Amino acid sequence: MTATPSLPEGYEISTDPQRIDAERVHRWLSTDAYWALGRTREKQARAIEGSLNFGIYEGLSGEQVAYARVVTDRATFAWLCDVYVDPSVRGKGLGTALVAAVREHLRPYGLRRVLLATHDAHGVYEKLGFRALDRPDEWMAYTSGP
Repeated sequence: MTATPSLPEGYEISTDPQRIDAERVHRWLSTDAYWALGRTREKQARAIEGSLNFGIYEGLSGEQVAYARVVTDRATFAWLCDVYVDPSVRGKGLGTALVAAVREHLRPYGLRRVLLATHDAHGVYEKLGFRALDRPDEWMAYTSGP
């Protein structure tokens, strides 16, 4: 079992959807995340509504500083996506702690597979037990646009 990194002091993680700063999350993703550039506010709102959401908040101000969401049936499968840490707090281990918290939150469901896609953060996810697909040739995707 992979160790669970702790959240740095002064921050907290919550899955309360009422705490998500949807406007901030939309701005982060639609302007700075290569996988979501140009995503509309309406599409982001639907994504938040249909997902299990995780936020990291600065303890004193309550300001949201990171976000991740999971699309899951809570039985067999989950897709971890939209993992984002505000540039002002990067390098503090928040992203690693966030993904670890997601992994631990999902553990009781007994999911067979939790997938994600990344162009540039393989090391972060590998530290937490993620690895490349053994047989990527068996996977397919249908894409219809952004």
